[in-house]
Amino acid sequence: MKIEFLSTVAMIAPDPPHSRRLYVDALGLPLAGEAGDYQHSEQIDGCKSFGIWPLSQAAEACFGTPEWPAERPVPQVSIEFDVGDAAAVSTATQELEEAGFALLHPPRTEPWGQTVARMQSPEGAIIGISHIPMFHDEN
Repeated sequence: MKIEFLSTVAMIAPDPPHSRRLYVDALGLPLAGEAGDYQHSEQIDGCKSFGIWPLSQAAEACFGTPEWPAERPVPQVSIEFDVGDAAAVSTATQELEEAGFALLHPPRTEPWGQTVARMQSPEGAIIGISHIPMFHDEN
């Protein structure tokens, strides 16, 4: 597997307005999006995208339900690593599964064009293997 770059870091927020107070109001980060929804910026140097991801939306993305499963550690952060193309997401996740790591969901293409598969790290973080075309200048 060849990781090209770290594409996205998102804090997973059980209370997004409270998180917004830190990241937008106190730190002054230029996050766009409605309070209570995914808020993000591609304008922070050193990070392709930084965001606040509501826990309910993370659960929906991983499990198809707004409730995080009680048997899993509640994540505090999501980190996505980008690979060279959409096909490489499937190859990378196959390597992870062969190494004994279970996916939260298999590779899929989201409506905005990102191909992504996610797993949960031993620390409880959501780890995505993805390909985001706009970050590769492939629009």
